[in-house]
Amino acid sequence: MDQSKMKIEFNDNEIILYKKLSIIDNLVLDFSEILARNNIRYVLFSRYVPILFGNNETNEEKEERKDIDILIQNISFEKFLKLWLEIERSYECKNTSDPIDAYNAYLKNHHAVRIAKKDSQIPEFRIKIVKNEMDRFTLKYRKKVILGDRNLFISPLEMQIPYNLFKGSPKDIDDARYLYKLSREKLNITMMERFLGELKIPKESIDIYLKI
Repeated sequence: MDQSKMKIEFNDNEIILYKKLSIIDNLVLDFSEILARNNIRYVLFSRYVPILFGNNETNEEKEERKDIDILIQNISFEKFLKLWLEIERSYECKNTSDPIDAYNAYLKNHHAVRIAKKDSQIPEFRIKIVKNEMDRFTLKYRKKVILGDRNLFISPLEMQIPYNLFKGSPKDIDDARYLYKLSREKLNITMMERFLGELKIPKESIDIYLKI
């Protein structure tokens, strides 16, 4: 993406992003809006966050990184079934065709429920419920990203950057550096250092990749 055509404003818990929406952006927004309509608190994290902010990928990387990771609040089966009945109109679950199985065998066991559009296998939305304190923090302190008259919620960059370093692939490290460079003047460095510590990121790696 040509960054000269993208503009970002950081306002407390909101990020206003001016950009031309890509196909993947529109697909993610569509799915996020279904979650919001069903009153399900969610947060996008991992692979999609740097893509949203314009870190380009090669075709090979796009194929490898086709999943959209979504963390949601712990919900009842009744609430999950209501969501399922709406999404099955245009999407299909790749794990199972049975909503009871999807809920009990996958979601409640902290395995991803994998959803894709019926007419396309990419992207695949991987939904998980919170399972630990870090997940709960990510959901509680999610950031609202405003894109014109639409919006979605992403993980705090103070957590996303350490998480990318923790994953450790060359592309993940590149994403961490990209996000840090993009937002470092607006980051809560104390918060980020907390998560760098919790994820046991070596100081040498922080010095090399982020130069804090």
